[in-house]
Amino acid sequence: MNTRALFAGRYGYEPQGVWSAPGRVNLIGEHTDYNQGFVLPLAINRRARIAASPRTDGVLRLATTAPGSEAAEIKVSELAPGRLTGWSRYLAGVHWAFGLRGATVPGMDMLLDSDVPVGAGLSSSAAVECAAALAVRELSGANLPPGDLVLLCQQAENEFAGAPTGILDQSASLLSEAGHGLFLDCRSRESRLVPLDLSGEGMTLLVIDTKVSHAHDSGGYAERRDDCERAAAALGVQSLREVALPDLVLAARQLDRTAYRRARHVVSENERVLTAVAHLESGRPIRDLGQVLASSHESLRDDFEVSSPELDLAVETAMAAGSAGARMTGGGFGGSAIALVDAREAGPVGAAIVRAFGRAGCREPDIFAVEPGAGARRES
Repeated sequence: MNTRALFAGRYGYEPQGVWSAPGRVNLIGEHTDYNQGFVLPLAINRRARIAASPRTDGVLRLATTAPGSEAAEIKVSELAPGRLTGWSRYLAGVHWAFGLRGATVPGMDMLLDSDVPVGAGLSSSAAVECAAALAVRELSGANLPPGDLVLLCQQAENEFAGAPTGILDQSASLLSEAGHGLFLDCRSRESRLVPLDLSGEGMTLLVIDTKVSHAHDSGGYAERRDDCERAAAALGVQSLREVALPDLVLAARQLDRTAYRRARHVVSENERVLTAVAHLESGRPIRDLGQVLASSHESLRDDFEVSSPELDLAVETAMAAGSAGARMTGGGFGGSAIALVDAREAGPVGAAIVRAFGRAGCREPDIFAVEPGAGARRES
């Protein structure tokens, strides 16, 4: 059943529209966004869809098709951080953020229907926020360009939902185009599309959802961000974006061991992003990015310490089965890994990972291929 019909079944009338936004895979550039660095994500063909219609009584009614999730209801005038918990705070936070910008936001009936896996490191929350932002923008008549929507959705996630993320997820969801990655400078917020024709080169990107859930509003993510800010302060810079690797090595004595390792990951990861972008824009084979992906995983595992046994197993098995490169993606502490593979080998690589997880006594992972997809849009 499509999202429009699901809305009608829930509320008893047809919605005024349906808007959608994609989840994302971060090809390279992890934990660099909130350090004002570089990232290279791509939108995927898994989307959050929101059907919505305005109300005249100032009430916001929120429902979802996700099993076991309760509906929420609140007056728009009463929206404030902490008033809602769970999935509904991502939708409500967008309404709240529009209000902060002076928009007159009506009450609404909204239904969320998403196939972006939750807790898998594929930015399910940003997909929800970005789809909601398109709906609220249109139904409220607010005239905000995509770049402003990125910041609005980030504010909703940071201040309303309580997750201290950067702008990577929302930028990928709102600004991406099919067949491309999105090279984003998180300091200037400038972005450009980078060719990423996986299918044209006979390649595919496997996502391995380990089923180990993570959450950006949990302590580990915030601790890593604090570590990075502490390292930047000790080095006398505004952000780790300003530090080159040779200078970091020379300044090692100014940092404690943990801060140094966190900084080393961020600084080297920025270099890996720039290497990947130059590689793709020069037209060299995508397959040859494999070593860059592998180096990123090693850094995330050893220096940033955000991997997990399941993520390491997925990456190691994918590489042993013939992947060109593999690494964890997303914030870490669970979630997903990605593997760059020859399209003809996707089945055997996936099967090898499933067998390895079974031998290790882990839950069977969900493995699926993704292509660089389109960004957020109105569907109907």
